[in-house]
Amino acid sequence: MKPSRPLDLLLVWHMHQPDYRDPASGEYRAPWVYLHAVKDYADMAAHLEAQPAMRAVVNFVPVLLEQIEDYAAQFAAGRLRDPLLRLLAKPAAEPFTENERALVFGQCFHANHAQLIAPYPPYRRLHDLALAAGDDARDAQRYLSDRYLADLVVWYHLAWTGETVRRAHPLLPELMAAGAGFTDAQRAALLATIGEVIASIVPRYRRLEETGVIELTTSPATHPIGPLLLDFQCAREARPELVLPSAPGYPGGRERLDRQVHEALDRHGARFGRPASGLWPPEGAVSDAFVRALDGRPLRWIASGSQVLGNSLRRAGIEPGPMAMARPYRFPALARDVVCVFRDDLLSDLIGFEYRKWHSGDAARHFVGELEGLAERTAPARRPLVTVIIDGENAWEYYPYNGYFFLADLYERLAAHPSIRPCTMRDWLGWREVALARGEADPCGELPGLVAGSWVFGDLTTWIGSPDKNRAWDLLCDAKAAFDAALAAGRLDHAAIAEATRHLGVAESSDWTWWFGDYNPAESVARFDALYRATLSRLYHALGLEAPAALDAPVSLGNATAPSDGAIRRAA
Repeated sequence: MKPSRPLDLLLVWHMHQPDYRDPASGEYRAPWVYLHAVKDYADMAAHLEAQPAMRAVVNFVPVLLEQIEDYAAQFAAGRLRDPLLRLLAKPAAEPFTENERALVFGQCFHANHAQLIAPYPPYRRLHDLALAAGDDARDAQRYLSDRYLADLVVWYHLAWTGETVRRAHPLLPELMAAGAGFTDAQRAALLATIGEVIASIVPRYRRLEETGVIELTTSPATHPIGPLLLDFQCAREARPELVLPSAPGYPGGRERLDRQVHEALDRHGARFGRPASGLWPPEGAVSDAFVRALDGRPLRWIASGSQVLGNSLRRAGIEPGPMAMARPYRFPALARDVVCVFRDDLLSDLIGFEYRKWHSGDAARHFVGELEGLAERTAPARRPLVTVIIDGENAWEYYPYNGYFFLADLYERLAAHPSIRPCTMRDWLGWREVALARGEADPCGELPGLVAGSWVFGDLTTWIGSPDKNRAWDLLCDAKAAFDAALAAGRLDHAAIAEATRHLGVAESSDWTWWFGDYNPAESVARFDALYRATLSRLYHALGLEAPAALDAPVSLGNATAPSDGAIRRAA
């Protein structure tokens, strides 16, 4: 590695899953929390543990951590509320019911074929047998045996284990080598291993922060789009022509955002033993009002997208230069003690989308070379801070070996580089304080404010502005008005208030409106649509009210059909 001008690298991994629990029964309607735990959260921790000279930031959304801990508690108590895990625990002598068959065929080929199915001949054979039984999943449900189903459930869970997990647990490669005909004892051992890995996630990340390898940050509790809780009109700052919901705004949005942030900080400190000094605004969505709402809190930094910075610089009469994003910015008129870093989209998207197609060593070398080039293009008097922010869970399904060789090579190169300094933002802010005490110039830029937007296109249209997204907001606003009226009437006891508040927080999540759109698969949209309406209905139930008839119909009219079992996925 060649020496270059010095550069600081802030690498941020963002971990988020919405609340998949049925609001009435507590049953999990999708297995993604525990599957990502045993594949991605475990692998990401292991790579950082293996390279103690590396530095990174890891952001966990509280609603995800709550579900991880809930799964750990289920395993500890021996009472599973996830139907797919219960099928893994099911004795071979028990026949599969019709509903269980539908669940297996609807879920157990839901994986990237090239990386999670095709590399394993026994799993690929199960896929091919399902295709041979008929193009429609219902044909396979009718014709294939219970033994087939039991093996398919095992293989799905084996495929969804991380590479470092397989290397640490000999049982997993042993089961892969066995291939088929798994015994009850083998399936029970696999289930126990999954439980062990899930229970280790939170303690491992806590230890990584205690040793200084990572900085842990948080997000508002259930991942709401904060600027929209505060003001629908802010969405027109980047898109003046945007059509907004019928409701003038979210009732009591400032109070709700304050509560979401307070809960996140409170839970984070209790869980990890030290307060969070950084906050990832969900989807990097920021606005002037959002930053003002953080003033006076023990938060020192937030992050957003480069297009938000570009829009904000131009509004301030500053033409964005090529290195404008390679520094944090202060907003003295909004919040005195909070700085904001902005995502380098090119570098972040190389990891998120492009390097999966490359040889791991070539990809790592290229990334380091891009950083060296950025450093050389920076004015000698300024040391750049380059911010790379990436979804820490979804990319690896498309990498060979779950990104194992890429991450190992990348971390090794970064940790050993003579002039690239991986850092946490807590570290960087400490260096800034020392520099300011010496009388040096502030490395932060300064802006009067922000054009409201997110890391997606620099605007908020992923969550508001289309008929179905606006309809979802109107339903939520109606429910919030009913919530406020019920509290004002004083007719609810403490338990009812707590339940209603919990459902309201879940309904405020960004994920619902993200899913409403024709850019997502219709079946997935329909599932999220049903869960969103169930959450709002349960909120009304907790208030002692009958849910409005509007919740009986799908929010997303383009996906008005109920979810089907669909067709078996064919090899790409």
